[in-house]
Amino acid sequence: MPRLADHQQRRRQITDAARTLVARRGLRAATFQAVAAEAGVSVRLVQYYFGSKEDVLRATREAVAADAGRRFAERLAALGEDAATRDVIRAIVTEVLPIDARRREDAIVLDTFFLEALTSERSPDVPTDDSDGASQYLVDFMRQTIARSRAGSPEQEHADVDARLIVAAAAGLAQTMLVDAAIARRAEEHIDRLLDRMLPQPAKD
Repeated sequence: MPRLADHQQRRRQITDAARTLVARRGLRAATFQAVAAEAGVSVRLVQYYFGSKEDVLRATREAVAADAGRRFAERLAALGEDAATRDVIRAIVTEVLPIDARRREDAIVLDTFFLEALTSERSPDVPTDDSDGASQYLVDFMRQTIARSRAGSPEQEHADVDARLIVAAAAGLAQTMLVDAAIARRAEEHIDRLLDRMLPQPAKD
């Protein structure tokens, strides 16, 4: 009997293929036949692991989110428990930007799902549930981080709004980076300018 790890590797092989197809040609291109060809496996094997195209696409979206979650955890671990709030927020924001080939592909995939959820005539094969889950996770994380740093301050009550503004700005920057190379080259500069205004460093005595 194949080991669990083997099943996980097969599923990952298939979702990686679907991820590449969606980033290159859109959600409707990710048919069983196309995914199987991209993955180098049989259509029957794809059907064995995923009962429908919707299942393939949902697992693909979940894999993208899981990869982002692992990157967040690694960045936060590298910063340490005593990291300043601004450094934590900056690390998370820059991690979601399409600054390399894989993150660019992931950004396109997530944007494609999001846009599909907005259309009035949705494909029955495309999962639209939890389309904003990743964004809400970021808002919640940032709100909690900002609120803790402002405990006892009148500004604590604005943590939710500030978190939403930062996530919205980062999402807009990420989308712009996909089509504007000049902006992409200066992405971190833009993030620093935003955080200088949203999360200014406390004045030194």
